[in-house]
Amino acid sequence: MPVVETPVTLTPPAAGNSGAGLTDAEVRRIRNDFPILGTEINGKPLIYLDSGATSQNPLSVLEAEQEFYEQRNAAVHRGAHALAVDATDAYEHARAAVAGFIGAGTDELVWTSNATEGINLVAYAMSNASLGRGGEAARRFALGPGDNIVVTELEHHANLIPWQELAARTGAELRFIPIDDDGALQLEVADTVIDSRTRIVAFSHASNVLGTIIPVADLVRLAHAVGALTLLDACQSVPHLPVDVRALDVDLLVFSGHKMLGPTGIGALYGRAELLNAMPPFLTGGSMITTVTMERAEYLPAPNRFEAGTQRISQAIALGAAANYLAETGMQRIEDRELRLGERLVSGLGQIEGVRVLGPAAGLPRIGLAAFDVDGVHAHDVGQFLDDRGIAVRVGHHCAQPLHRRLGLTATTRASTYLYTTEDEVDTFLDAVAGVRAFFGCAG
Repeated sequence: MPVVETPVTLTPPAAGNSGAGLTDAEVRRIRNDFPILGTEINGKPLIYLDSGATSQNPLSVLEAEQEFYEQRNAAVHRGAHALAVDATDAYEHARAAVAGFIGAGTDELVWTSNATEGINLVAYAMSNASLGRGGEAARRFALGPGDNIVVTELEHHANLIPWQELAARTGAELRFIPIDDDGALQLEVADTVIDSRTRIVAFSHASNVLGTIIPVADLVRLAHAVGALTLLDACQSVPHLPVDVRALDVDLLVFSGHKMLGPTGIGALYGRAELLNAMPPFLTGGSMITTVTMERAEYLPAPNRFEAGTQRISQAIALGAAANYLAETGMQRIEDRELRLGERLVSGLGQIEGVRVLGPAAGLPRIGLAAFDVDGVHAHDVGQFLDDRGIAVRVGHHCAQPLHRRLGLTATTRASTYLYTTEDEVDTFLDAVAGVRAFFGCAG
């Protein structure tokens, strides 16, 4: 069978795709690329407002994964036959596409199952360094009693629990930068929380509950001033905003493929090359070693040293296709569109009696996401009411219980948009929310 190389490469945005946000006509065209958007739910056209949890997939992404299995399915980095070489080429071209999408080098992008795994990888690598693994080069990752780890009160559980566990294993203290009654990060106290014994500051780029866009530069400056590492949870930013790791100046960054048009089961960890090459590995086994004896092993340079075992090959290739799709559409145009949709959500919800919107007020920057509480109606009931009308939203604590508890809530309803969301869909959602309290007999 002839082997035809069809690498996944990063395509620059098409001419005319910079500047103003996507138009309604362009969004209607984009929707044709997403087969699931033609689905009906309970006899109503699907209005998908849960992209903050999982985005939908365009045909190019679906076809990229299918094409791998149909034409080049083989183990990567493990065979000399033509099919294995072709699979390896496609796999590494995908890495180059995704790395380029965030401004990273190909040796600075590690494949993971998701962002959660990426954060755990870093936390366990630091734990291993604290046990003396990795030698002199890894000492900067070691911590113990008297040291501290800093997060914020905004964090998703994925960027909180791994650090709780690292603190428990090493004796380090876990600290957090608090939020105020409106959910805004109290940056004025950050420089007292972050001190000379801080070893890492881990925080989200955009809150998955509030939609808040965090001032990354301020926290990076405070962390680097005391020699601490920074880790950015970019799950809610990489899909929606232009992200350049060099401009952000973060040391480590994680994101998930399924939130940026890609498949589930694939994510990525970015790390500065010199850091990744000094960091002790987390998972060990095949494909991440150079020499093995019965007594010891030596490890490959990054990123391979963190990719033990058979990898997520088809998912990585599909994520490369997703990065291409977003780049061709234009990330600045997507951001501009979502800023408008976020404003439309917040402004509309704010006009409905008995509805409390969390996060920045109308007129302030946010990603295209809004979480809200309906007075007298549980979030799960709100979600069922909307689902009956074909509107898919997220309900619950959104894996952010401390944040909800701080704001006096146990659960909220969250609507989140993406590049395929129309203004008409937002308006239909707002009309439906306006009828919730009357339906449940709570209206005055």
